[in-house]
Amino acid sequence: MQRDRAHDLYIWMAATCVVLSFGLFAPTYWLQIPAGSFTGTPLLHLHGLLFSIWPLFFLWQVLCAAKGRLERHRAWGLFGIALATAMVFSGLATAIHSVIAATVAGHGMAARSFAIVPVSAMVLFAGLVAVAIANVTRPEIHKRLMLLATISILQAPLDRIFFALNAGLAPGLRPGALPPPPPEATLPAGMITLGLILIPILHDWRTRGRVHPAYISGGAIIAALVFLRVPIGASATWDSFALFLSRFAG
Repeated sequence: MQRDRAHDLYIWMAATCVVLSFGLFAPTYWLQIPAGSFTGTPLLHLHGLLFSIWPLFFLWQVLCAAKGRLERHRAWGLFGIALATAMVFSGLATAIHSVIAATVAGHGMAARSFAIVPVSAMVLFAGLVAVAIANVTRPEIHKRLMLLATISILQAPLDRIFFALNAGLAPGLRPGALPPPPPEATLPAGMITLGLILIPILHDWRTRGRVHPAYISGGAIIAALVFLRVPIGASATWDSFALFLSRFAG
């Protein structure tokens, strides 16, 4: 019965990730495309497509594992590696392109400061997925790190809640259409992200009597990053690094 409850948890968490990803991006992306009010580069569309596929892929993998179709789960894992790799590169490229575009618009310093958010998110996601893959033969570690990786990228759609509250939802309005906010503007969404991570942690504690080390270490890293982005993004060292990235790519 404990295994069934564990499968139920991962299915519900994966489904929640799908709903949040598509639902919260709908006003600033999915609904704007058919309305013709969205303006963005092909890179931005590729970025959106890849990050939309991931939660669906994660749900599919969870369902395969829950039904005992482990061979299929492993076979699709190769696709997951390729998808995660493409996501990281597209995420970094989109972040750098945003800095360049904002600099042209006269918001270079603000854009470089905010770049800590997407860049660190990609490093975090890549690290969690890489360690999860390295532990593919240790399912208790693997599945927890994959869940943490998926939850970690939910901060972007969760940020849309607070963007809508502050800026509204006028046709064509999206975060990239306005001057970059300071990194601390992402703290509320970061706190919700940490709240989502508490769900599987509490489930572990309740069903196993203790929290798995993967949740403790991975959750701690995510929590630290949520708060450390603010001072790092405001530092001269980060500004110089972000400037280097934008000039190197430009």
